[in-house]
Parts: sequence; structure tokens; C-alpha cells
Amino acid sequence: MDFLLDYVGFLLRAVTVLVVVVIALLTIAGLKGRGASKEGELEVRSLNEAFAAIRDGMEAAVLEKVELKTRAKERKQQLKQDKKHPTDKPRVFVLDFDGDIRASATDSLRQEVTAVLSLATAQDEVVVRLESGGGMVHSYGLASSQLARIRDAGIPLTVCVDKVAASGGYMMACIGNRILSAPFAVLGSIGVVAQMPNIHRLLKKNDIDVEVLTAGEYKRTLTLLGENTEQGRAKFMQDLQTTHDLFKHFVARYRPQLDIDGVATGEVWLGTDALAKQLVDEISTSDQYLVDKAKNANVFQVSYHFKKTLQERFGLAAASTADSLVARLWQRLQQGFWH
Repeated sequence: MDFLLDYVGFLLRAVTVLVVVVIALLTIAGLKGRGASKEGELEVRSLNEAFAAIRDGMEAAVLEKVELKTRAKERKQQLKQDKKHPTDKPRVFVLDFDGDIRASATDSLRQEVTAVLSLATAQDEVVVRLESGGGMVHSYGLASSQLARIRDAGIPLTVCVDKVAASGGYMMACIGNRILSAPFAVLGSIGVVAQMPNIHRLLKKNDIDVEVLTAGEYKRTLTLLGENTEQGRAKFMQDLQTTHDLFKHFVARYRPQLDIDGVATGEVWLGTDALAKQLVDEISTSDQYLVDKAKNANVFQVSYHFKKTLQERFGLAAASTADSLVARLWQRLQQGFWH
């Protein structure tokens, strides 16, 4: 037991020193980073080559040497034929969007869309692999606008949903000329929700007054600390309804075949049911779609990665160190209990 106490004391001292050092470094990094623009790097990767590498690896592990040589010879001859009689294959540009509540991936998406639009033509195609359960209205409104740029440029847009495209995620998905869904992906949630705790009665019980001063009748409708009124609630609900109406009109604009009032209830559907509701156009995984495309097109994955600031790198390093210390403590505790 004494050993355990000594170890915990040592760990606390080490963590204290680490926290002090990290705070100092973060402060320095923050001061250096002020005013600096966050830069990134565009990466373009051939998925045809990636699929070919997977195929070659399987063949090397499974096939006999004679058959391997035969296939290699056939491919070599095919390459010669392609060089003698070149054909302009269509191009497919693949973008990935993994959405959180703030749609923070929009920063990368806007750069990727700009890059693709600088080269793509109406003979090409953009495929977006989309995963999002939705989030803030204004954030997903901007993300949707990025995909609308592709539609407005006359470039075919296909959206693939393998897991979820709900609420703001479906706002983005509906812009696609076609929407593909995995059988058990979750789609829909065409609705608006807002919630806010109110602790006014608790504060009042403890004789704590809160003054909410506004200029403008509806500058503040519902509050966290002040006393909410029926008038404020009514205005808040009116704003929610206005947002919902805009959401419905947006979806109906890009998918006029929908019974918008029938699907804009806030409900969600799995892929096969979403197909029956015309929320999607086809049941397929993104993997199958892209593998099939790669047979007759040049498929490129386009991604834009922002460089992490010094402050962010220190933050990740600190989190990793803390996780390591906790793991070591847990290990030593287990050893102490068992031995």
C-alpha cells in the first residue's frame, strides 16, 4: 500500500510538471501563431493503382506461379495496346466528408471542391463519400453550398452514404444528381431541433438575481439564466418553423420527386426503406461503386490536409502523454492488486 501511495504521489508531481511545461509551450506557440494563416496541402491519389495493388497482393498469395506469369503477360500486352490506341477515359474525383456537429470538415471540402472545379468537365464525375448525423444549421448550410458549386458547374455529382446522412448530412446528400446508400445506412431526419436548460428557478431559490438587458423586442427569446416567457417561447418556435420550412424547400429543390411533407417529419429510415421513399436512388456501398467505376475510368481521391499548428501538435502530444501515464498507473495498480 505504501508503494502505491508513493507511486501516486510521484505520478501527480510528474503530471503537474508536465502541465506547467505544456501551458508554457502552448502560450509561446499561440503568440507565434497570431496573425499567421493556416496553410495546407492538396493530395491526389490514384484509386486505380490502389485497387491494382490489392489485386496483385491477393494474386501473389493465392495463385500458382504459372498462372501469375500468364496474367502478368496478359496485362503487359494490354498496356501495349492501350499505348498504341489511347482512349480518353472519363475521370472520377472522390471527396470524403466526415461531419461533426460543427461541420468542421467544410474547411477542407471547400479547398477540394475548388481544386476539382479547376480541372473537371461535364464528362467527368465527382463522388462524395458522406458520413454525417448533422449539426449546426449555418455550418451545414455552408457545407451544402460547396457541393452546390459542383452541381452549378454542370459536373455530375454522386453522393455515397455508407453509414449515416441525417439532418444536415441529408441536406448535403440531397444535392447529388444521384444518392447511393448502403442497405443499413441511416438517412432522413429532415427536421430542426433546439434545446436549452434553464436554471432560473434554482437561482431564484438561492436569492440570486439575473438581469437580461436587450435592445430589440426579440434580441433574446429563451435564456439559460433569466426567466423565460410565453412570448419568448412562441418566437423561438416560430424561428424553428422558419428554419424547417427553408430546409424542406431546399431538399425539394434538389429532389422534386420526393413527397416532401411525408418525409420532412424528422424521422430517419434505413437504406432500403429510404429507397422506397425516394430519399436515395440506389442501394450500393461506395466501395462497390468505385471498384466498378475504376474498370472504365481513371479514379482519383482528392483530399486537402491542413498543417497542424505548433499549438495543436503540443496539445496532441500532451494528450498522448496523459493517456500513457494513466495506462501505466492502471497497470501498476493491477500488479499491486494481483501480487
